[in-house]
Amino acid sequence: MSVTDFGSAYARKPPNYNAKLTEVGRGTPMGELLRRYWHPAGIAADAGATPRPVKVLGEELILFRDGQGRAGLVYPRCCHRGTTLYYGKIEERGIRCCYHGWLFDVEGHCLEMPCEPNPSGPQCQRVRQPWYPVEERYGLVFAYLGPPEKKPVLPRYECLEVMGPGEFVEADDSSIGSGGIVIAPCNWLQHFENVVDPYHVPVLHGTFSGPQFVEQMATFPKVKFEYGPRGVKATSIRPGPNGKRFRRITEAIVPTLRLVANPRVAQYGMVESIGWTLPIDDTHYRIYVAGRVKEKGELAKFKSRYNGKTWAELSPEEHQQFPGDTEAQVGQGAITFHSEEHLMSSDQGVSMLRLFLRKQVDTVAAGGDPVGVAFDEESAYVKFDAGQFLDEV
Repeated sequence: MSVTDFGSAYARKPPNYNAKLTEVGRGTPMGELLRRYWHPAGIAADAGATPRPVKVLGEELILFRDGQGRAGLVYPRCCHRGTTLYYGKIEERGIRCCYHGWLFDVEGHCLEMPCEPNPSGPQCQRVRQPWYPVEERYGLVFAYLGPPEKKPVLPRYECLEVMGPGEFVEADDSSIGSGGIVIAPCNWLQHFENVVDPYHVPVLHGTFSGPQFVEQMATFPKVKFEYGPRGVKATSIRPGPNGKRFRRITEAIVPTLRLVANPRVAQYGMVESIGWTLPIDDTHYRIYVAGRVKEKGELAKFKSRYNGKTWAELSPEEHQQFPGDTEAQVGQGAITFHSEEHLMSSDQGVSMLRLFLRKQVDTVAAGGDPVGVAFDEESAYVKFDAGQFLDEV
């Protein structure tokens, strides 16, 4: 073989991906880890008087709100004869199946069987529609899909609890953080790793996408990667205005939290929002965000722009000329082939995050509790280091 033949694509070995970290279905290693935490299943308005199909961690579910204002999340196949509750009717006490009228409350209890001689008789207690617990906070509906005996307290986050003058929390599901697409057709980990990959910022966002951030973000930073109690953080240092130092801290926190201060708002201090990278299934994800704002709809204004346009406004040619996070991550494939990667020193944050996740997966597999789950309110109050700061040199 001549030197010019070396490295030919013909010699490629069959590629593969790391199923332990990417697959999220029930019974998979990562799926069982993720099911030990609360995940957003929708914004509060998604739970309404019309049954709404949602998919979380590979599970098809129905989200609704009964006439008493309680949100519910149930398995879609009615436990009577299996028709979907998507066609159900929402009533004061719950959701009624369209086929034979069985009525279920938000915790799956059967309240009525209209076709039986005694519609509310003891036979109702012999069945229960599969359901999952939900709680509402920060304008989001959170669901817990794990073992009932391991259900943790729904966390509160300091960055969404401590308000500045005139601030309040609102939720958004319109793609903030994903690069512009609402539902991304690729594995969730391809986005989650991006949070602790600060070196892509001056290249992808500073050059290819067109200027998207403040001027300092276009320069290569000096980066320090560290493990924290709940994940991995990256501290990026760049020259700041007036001879000061611009310090930006991002964090990837289990299970799927992305803590990234938004540089477009030109404010300094504690991170102002949290994004949850929700795995819809193995090959799709979306992002739910809750953040402090001063006016309604403010979060939705923080969309990235490419060539002066939002992602949805770009032509196919412009998507190729001005790629952003969506193009880079979806471009890795539905689930990237980890066997073909060649990680370098700049990928330290990615390597650390994968190791951190593997340790949590192994802990759960061994019967333990992963980091970040809390079973009392005091322990469920969480503080982060993430934010952006101007320091004296």
